Parts: sequence; structure tokens; C-alpha cells
Amino acid sequence: MKVGQRIKRLRVANNLTQDELALRSDLTRGFISLVERDRTSISIEALAQILDVLGTTLSEFFRQLEEQKVVFTVDDRVRVDREDEEEIIELLIPGAQQHLMDPALVSIEPDKSAVDEGHEGEEFGMVLEGRVILEIEGSGTYRLEKGECFYFPADRPHRLFNPGRKTAKILWVVSPPMFH
Repeated sequence: MKVGQRIKRLRVANNLTQDELALRSDLTRGFISLVERDRTSISIEALAQILDVLGTTLSEFFRQLEEQKVVFTVDDRVRVDREDEEEIIELLIPGAQQHLMDPALVSIEPDKSAVDEGHEGEEFGMVLEGRVILEIEGSGTYRLEKGECFYFPADRPHRLFNPGRKTAKILWVVSPPMFH
């Protein structure tokens, strides 16, 4: 991946516009645009300013450029333990906040729910085991069986409920990342 593409991914992962990144890094929006499209070269000083705003270092940035992992095994998964949550979340791609999507395996026990108040972005899910009821405020209620999937803008409160007798497992992908 080229330097500009990586900067753009980091900017988007940090929910910043080009204008916001330019303002915070004391650079121009036009320069940020050119860099992200790999239309100009960038000095180490300017790159360091941008990366500081994006929460990373030069060494980490270049290490990640070299070490882009492609295949992730079961051993790579990270379980997210959050108090007062009824679902179990396993992050399938650790460090996904540096990417545009955040895939997770979500397990919901019988008679339990996964609830979200709504946020920027989009959500996709596919029921791998069991069945669920998806409720989206202002949109409706949907029953999903194994093999069926959903996709919706995530800006409204939504909930997945497991009405079944066994654990429901959902491949859930959120963009931008938020399962951390």
C-alpha cells in the first residue's frame, strides 16, 4: 500500500475530514488531498505532523506498511469483555480501528440482546448460527434465520435479540470501526 493511501485510511479511521486533518497538522487541505492521492511527495517533517494527529509514529506507520497481515487465525481473535453487555464479542481482525471496517463474531445467548444507541457509519451482519430479531428504530422489526444477512445505516438505535433456545452467532461488520 502506498503512503498516501495509508494516510487516508488512518484519517478515515480517526473520523477526520481532510480539512480537520489539515487544520490540526498545520498543513493545507490541498496538500493533504495531494498526499492522499499520492500526487506529491511528503517530507518526513510533514508526515510526522500528520501522524502525530492520527495517533501513530513514523516507525509504527512504516512497520505497518511493511507488515500488512492478510490472513488471521482463530488464535488472532481478541475477546472484548464489557460490563453490562449481554453479547460476547470476538474481534476477528485485531487493531481494526486502523482500517475502514471492523469485523467481529458476536454471540448472543437465548433471551438476550445486543443493543446500540446508533452511531455514524454502516453495519452488516450475517447470521451464522441460530436466529435473531433485528429492531431498527423508525425502520421496523426483522426476523433473520441462519444464512440471512442485514445491512443498514447505523445512525438510529438498533437491537439484535435472540428469541431462540441456543446461542446465536453473527458475523458483524461495522464501518467505521467501533468494537474496541
